[in-house]
Amino acid sequence: MTTVADVIRDAAGTLHEAGVDTPEHDAKLLLAEAAGCELRDVDKAILMGDAWEDFSTSFRFARNDNDGADSSVISTGYSASSVISTERSERRDLSVAERFSAMIDRRAKREPLQYIVGHAPFRYLDLAVGPGVFIPRPETETVVQAGLDWITRERLYTPRVVDLCAGSGAIGLSVVTEVRGAEVWAVELSDKAYAWTERNREAVAKRDPSAGYNYHLERGDATSPLTLPQLDGTIDLVITNPPYVPLSQIPDQLEVRDHDPDMALYGGSADGSAIPERIILRAAGLLRAGGALVMEHDISQGDQLVAFARANGFTDARTENDWTGRPRYLFAVRG
Repeated sequence: MTTVADVIRDAAGTLHEAGVDTPEHDAKLLLAEAAGCELRDVDKAILMGDAWEDFSTSFRFARNDNDGADSSVISTGYSASSVISTERSERRDLSVAERFSAMIDRRAKREPLQYIVGHAPFRYLDLAVGPGVFIPRPETETVVQAGLDWITRERLYTPRVVDLCAGSGAIGLSVVTEVRGAEVWAVELSDKAYAWTERNREAVAKRDPSAGYNYHLERGDATSPLTLPQLDGTIDLVITNPPYVPLSQIPDQLEVRDHDPDMALYGGSADGSAIPERIILRAAGLLRAGGALVMEHDISQGDQLVAFARANGFTDARTENDWTGRPRYLFAVRG
């Protein structure tokens, strides 16, 4: 008798041979997605020694709107509900075993896990992601928390916030859902990423109409003074995770190097600081006196960006650490 544990062991072996860092975890998570069940259901089946045949026929595939089947649709830069619905229906026609096998094949080719399942957790959100959009990282949650802590300290009840380089919408949507009364403007240049941001905005608006109403998405260059000029001098807080990877340090991890969009990764210069510096200048224009900038950066860029901020209108500029103790983000107050 083939058990669920046997299937997971074989799949994890395939992923291990492909160089995946967490093969067993990924295999279990992909099986949960393929079966339309929870990860705990897979763990229980392994613990109880359940037969694979029984398990694979006991769950009816029924995922939510973050179903990874939508990735190929959004990757084209368009959002067509009818096509998405058709693709989701086609996936449901496959058996659990067929879905799981296809997912393992994709992961073995080092496609990001989040692209395959079609969503990624970020703070209290579950964001739709796929080809063309940067996958939100846990360290960026630290950046958001720093901004929210500042709002609390300043006792701002209706803060005006800008998210430059919105990507999936992780930062701005976190702010607008966690800070009641906040109004957020988000800027994204990439057409493909914009489609994912818009999709996540729509999902948030369905669950929380007030938050959706207070979230404004703008397609444009986050570094340009022609983007959101009507807001200049009125913004309380800018929170941003701009492209900052040095061009001299191409990532070794295949999931990052081959799948994260170059536009979202690289900072436009050998040391990666060109775009972050332009973001600082744009933030200086947007912020009111006493407003704050929280900007994620590479661990090598802290001192340089602090000095640049101080030379361009900011006071109390400093770099702060993420949860791993590495210098991760700039915090600066507009003079």
